[in-house]
Amino acid sequence: MTEKVKLNNGVEMPWVGLGVFRMDNDDDTQIVIEKALAMGYRHIDTAAYYDNEEAVGKAIQSSGIPRKEVFITTKVWNEDQRQGTVRQAFEDSLRKLGTDYVDLYLIHWPVPGKFKETWKIFEEIYNTGRAKAIGVSNFKKHHLEELKDVSTITPAVNQIELHPYLVQQEDLDYCNENGIRVEAWSPFAANKFNLFNEKIIIDIAEKHEKSPAQIILRWDHQRGVVVIPKSSNEKRLAENIDIFDFKLSDEEIAQISALNRNKRVGSDPDHFDF
Repeated sequence: MTEKVKLNNGVEMPWVGLGVFRMDNDDDTQIVIEKALAMGYRHIDTAAYYDNEEAVGKAIQSSGIPRKEVFITTKVWNEDQRQGTVRQAFEDSLRKLGTDYVDLYLIHWPVPGKFKETWKIFEEIYNTGRAKAIGVSNFKKHHLEELKDVSTITPAVNQIELHPYLVQQEDLDYCNENGIRVEAWSPFAANKFNLFNEKIIIDIAEKHEKSPAQIILRWDHQRGVVVIPKSSNEKRLAENIDIFDFKLSDEEIAQISALNRNKRVGSDPDHFDF
């Protein structure tokens, strides 16, 4: 249930994690995370902006699972990049999570004129050992090219919006060629589109006796993409991590990829105002 992929620095990251965007910083969120951990999840993806790092930390501590067995990702927010408070933001995240290190620290968005400076600080943090891996989120190919100008460490991960309506083949190919692992946020394009009603996905799901969600996550996995689907529902939590006992054909992968519309749930990384 918790198969792992090795990142470019040797750190192992579970292929499937739980995303907690839009989950409150309260007991209900803590309970959901505790349930996920009890099911076998070992990868939790949060961010300073989500304002629920405390709930994540409490859930992991109360689970009884050793800290070293849980992969924690968090992210620095845009205002901290603009205000030059990245180091303090990292300290605040550690404090809220109740840990002395994170497994992956990401630049949440490529803030123009700031993300290269932020990356230099990330390299400092990485060299202290308090972030086992560092990476980026919502970076396009040209952002990653710009980062090369100042970096001595290649990002381990690029977490981007990716789903069958936004296949992101060019950025995926670029990251694969440069040893950067792609991770998909909003893998179901939820709250805007209904991928589960796509006939081809329904047909493939029926053939494999799996849910449409499992088909989409397996499509990601076979393209080499880590996924962090969000759910508070116990049945769907169990489904989302149960994708390792079947395989899609090359034709099925291509059929799902052909659904691409270049449609986004979130903002375009070249045009965001937050």
